[in-house]
Amino acid sequence: MSLIDRINRLNRPFREPEPKIEGYIVRLIGMTIEARGLQVAIGDNCLIMLGFESSIEAEVVGFSGDSIFLMPLQPVEGLVAGARVIPLGAAREVPVGNGLLGRVINGIGEPLDSLGDLDVENRVSLAGEAINPLDRFPISEPLNVGIRAINALLTVGKGQRIGLFAGSGVGKSVLLGMMTRSTDADITVVGLIGERGREVKEFIEHNLGAEGLAKSVVVASPADESPLMRLRASQLCTRIAEYYRSQGKSVLLLVDSLTRYAQAQREIALAIGEPPATKGYPPSVFSRLPKLVERAGNDAEGKGSITAFYTVLSEGDDQQDPIADAARAILDGHIVLSRTLAEQGHYPAIDVEASISRAMPQIVDEQHLNSAMRFRQLMSKFSQNEDLISIGAYVAGSDPDTDTAISSMPTMRKFLQQGLREAVDLRESQQWMYVALQPVDPQVSSAEMPR
Repeated sequence: MSLIDRINRLNRPFREPEPKIEGYIVRLIGMTIEARGLQVAIGDNCLIMLGFESSIEAEVVGFSGDSIFLMPLQPVEGLVAGARVIPLGAAREVPVGNGLLGRVINGIGEPLDSLGDLDVENRVSLAGEAINPLDRFPISEPLNVGIRAINALLTVGKGQRIGLFAGSGVGKSVLLGMMTRSTDADITVVGLIGERGREVKEFIEHNLGAEGLAKSVVVASPADESPLMRLRASQLCTRIAEYYRSQGKSVLLLVDSLTRYAQAQREIALAIGEPPATKGYPPSVFSRLPKLVERAGNDAEGKGSITAFYTVLSEGDDQQDPIADAARAILDGHIVLSRTLAEQGHYPAIDVEASISRAMPQIVDEQHLNSAMRFRQLMSKFSQNEDLISIGAYVAGSDPDTDTAISSMPTMRKFLQQGLREAVDLRESQQWMYVALQPVDPQVSSAEMPR
């Protein structure tokens, strides 16, 4: 090694870092900021100077030739042409740890609850590491969510990912709050994505309550925030759930809603020029959905799990909406809420016939599975003949199963309805189901009743 090489090697630790190359704003269209003169990568953060003391944070979302496209996290009032753009490097790290329990934070990990700074042990990258699918432990253990109809007829397993499909105003948020208060999971992470600001506080105070909040972390990004902030909030609640899973915890992840996440990505993609494909949604939306959903689930054997519920808004109660259709394909089951049942005062308004849990056959015994199937058969029989029954045109004795369905419907409907503050565990839910079937159904013998 030459003398010059030795001197360079000794001086290397003491050299000043290379100066960052700043850029400048050339155009603003909608929420997309175009800058030039930068050397940055997709996903990097930048600081846009609005004056001597004010600035906003933005993320690099695309480029074309010498132009860099940025999406701001905060409102852009006061932005002028030629404003300085300072690269900050990779996206900021986010807070994780037990200090988050009972707190409400925004999409970049800042507290919203006026309870002071976060006291957390660690900070991690927003992007979690993918788990090898062969390393995941299979779904084999049921999880109590406190809802009688779900526990008995749509049993959820630890590590399962379920979609909650419904139109607006059918009771999704209320159902999520009931599950949060009643679940057997160690920790609950709630993501309120794209909701009205009023609903965020109502969910925390009325649906979640003090008891539910104590073991929960709430990440909120209301509808009036930028699409990038809504996107980050979805990723942040998933990242926090991943951290607790890595600590061996059983985590319940509730994201309300997956549709708002998709719409935020659509806004960003269309703003930077990606062509629309299915009903106005660009292809990147459908590639991002599985990347987010696949981060939930079980870790390796002996480690933690994330059981995830994603609400999916069915626009106009259309179950063939492109996001709803894509979500059904990548989730492990779906629970459909019916507007017709909600209008009848039937809560939770779960449409049992249209719902399914794909993991249920692997996590319940044969007696439980057969009884749940029988319950669904009777519900279907009644639905098929409901018009005839309502006008008195059905003749008793025409079909034994229909006769059984008619006589058992009052107890079955009572079983499916549940009070807002009522919590029912797995064992009790099974007993209720057996009681709803056994007195009137000759196919359910007394031997099947729980002891």
